Amino acid sequence: MKLIDFDGLFDEKLAKYIEENKEKHTEKQWEEIIPRLYKKFGDTFVAKIKCTPKEYYAKMSETELAETLAEHLAKEVPVPEFLCAEIESRDAVAALLPLLKSQDEATVSYAINLIADDARAFDSYFEILKENRLSEDIQNDAVEIFKLHADDVKEQVFSLYNEGYSKEYCLEILSRVKTRDERVYGLLLSAFLSAGENLPMRSSYLAAYGDERALPYLLERIEDTTIGFVEFQELKYAIEALGGEYDEPRDFTEDKDYLAVEAAGNGIGKSSEEGLPQS
Repeated sequence: MKLIDFDGLFDEKLAKYIEENKEKHTEKQWEEIIPRLYKKFGDTFVAKIKCTPKEYYAKMSETELAETLAEHLAKEVPVPEFLCAEIESRDAVAALLPLLKSQDEATVSYAINLIADDARAFDSYFEILKENRLSEDIQNDAVEIFKLHADDVKEQVFSLYNEGYSKEYCLEILSRVKTRDERVYGLLLSAFLSAGENLPMRSSYLAAYGDERALPYLLERIEDTTIGFVEFQELKYAIEALGGEYDEPRDFTEDKDYLAVEAAGNGIGKSSEEGLPQS
């Protein structure tokens, strides 16, 4: 199937239509009209292909659809919504899986968005985390999917962690496990106790997991007067998330992170009460 720049064709028709009707609508009205025109274009007969854009993709197999998507991205031709919609209407996961091995970020991103949380792609998502060859954005996409299915992928996550890969991502996923598991609690607590500069994130993992047994460790850590504003805030949040309280005042007026927040205009004053400086 020939690669067609349907978005380009639409833009040509749109430019002509706007020129002929520019006085009839306000800028705000055009913002509402253009998406409707694009949707209508999907059902418009295009002479050069002797069918509509939607029909063009409907004739393709799942493999052809995936290959066409990859070709659009490789040649930097805009991906039409009609192509993505047709892929989403099919069971095209098997055809899309090879795209997850691409070195091209956009290709992998499109594939993940189209496959979403279909379990048939989980092994490929784990490979993305293990290989660490793609951007944090792509890896975060995989992590967000695994967080939704943390109980189902728990054992694979433990294996990945024990092999030394993507440890922080593994902790983040495990923190969303719903069924109580001593291994999960033990690992999250151990990671917290040896957190170092990762203290804010590892505090948040304990908060997300929700085991109240972590409270004494959080309360002990927050008593450390050398911790900074960010660490204090995350610890305080974790304590409260687990049903505890910490109300001792702390002065952060010399803390660079607090000063940055203040400068950003969050309305934070210069004194401190209960952890958050008050005006």
